[in-house]
Amino acid sequence: MDPSVSALSPCEAPVTIIGAGPSGLASAIVLARAGEKVIVRERKPTVGARFHGDFQGLENWSVEEDVIDEIRGLGVVADMPLKPVFSGAAYDASGRAYEVSDGRPLFYLVRRGSDEGTLDAALLRAAREAGAEIRFGDEVERVPDRAIVATGPRRADAIASGYTFRTQMKDASHVSFDDRLAPWGYAYLLVRDGLGTLAICMFRDFNTHAKHLQRTVDYFRERAGLEMIEPRAFGGYGMLSRLTRVERGARLYVGERAGLQDALAGFGLRYAMVSGALAAQSILCGNSYEAQLRRRLQQIHRAGIVNRMVYQAAGANARLLMLTRLSKGPARAGLRRLYGGSLLHAVLFPYAAMRFASRLHHPACRHIDCDCPWCRMGETGHSDARGNKRDGA
Repeated sequence: MDPSVSALSPCEAPVTIIGAGPSGLASAIVLARAGEKVIVRERKPTVGARFHGDFQGLENWSVEEDVIDEIRGLGVVADMPLKPVFSGAAYDASGRAYEVSDGRPLFYLVRRGSDEGTLDAALLRAAREAGAEIRFGDEVERVPDRAIVATGPRRADAIASGYTFRTQMKDASHVSFDDRLAPWGYAYLLVRDGLGTLAICMFRDFNTHAKHLQRTVDYFRERAGLEMIEPRAFGGYGMLSRLTRVERGARLYVGERAGLQDALAGFGLRYAMVSGALAAQSILCGNSYEAQLRRRLQQIHRAGIVNRMVYQAAGANARLLMLTRLSKGPARAGLRRLYGGSLLHAVLFPYAAMRFASRLHHPACRHIDCDCPWCRMGETGHSDARGNKRDGA
């Protein structure tokens, strides 16, 4: 730590935020707008370095409140480039299509990466405008005492492999729940304003991703008229976990570093920004971050763990039943019931939690002769591709 900082009293010391992803930048925006001195330290040379201009979804179904109202209500004020999606086509394992729709947005489409027009660039701009200091290429060897740790996933329990591209296709959202395309996961095609993302999200057999991705390309060419102009390959990864200990003295852990991720489908952006804002508010107000986090997110997080276990165990017939039900009414309400903390969730959670403790996720690869995204990109800042510790985060 800088000697000039250590000489300050705890109230005068700046808040160090380690990581400039959505969770870290959400913390920075809330703190800086309240007048706190904030230093964001990011070891990568730019914001959004793990991403490639690919589309992702900011889900809007796990709670009744619209996710945009929730994030803004917590103080994350930013001009985020969000595109609401009200409907889409979902396919079962036999290839049958179901129209899933709602009068309110099912999710908001965002682009990830360092370019203008991405969520990451918008959050970075808002943090700087609020007065936060952002330091890129700054790897943390030792975490300061007064810090928010937002360093992202420590391992890969799911990977994404796909293409970004230009296209003349109409705007569309497609998702397929077919293990032949994405083992234990799903394949998706998102098109908006002449740009597209096609990808598979796999929860096992990572070293077979190339074969499954080619199947997915053929699948959406046949069913959706896929047209890719200048496709660029990309990959990504995410971590599934129970909640970790999120308060460690004056160090607060947010986003995936805190174990916050939707275990069913990997929609982690809501968790990231909400947890980042709650950590910032706990510093400003002196309340318990862990208590606020559990009050807001524990129910839906636990439901996601149960949903993941059921999804893997139930097979294609159960997924067909789910799609049939979702296609018959407002889909947002139907999806929310999956996260509503039902009696079934309460009964199954202890068993699902034990399964997580014994690694519910599949031992996907052993980092030997593997070109999956985790092996190619697995340098998260605190673990290498083999899970070895790299710094104090």
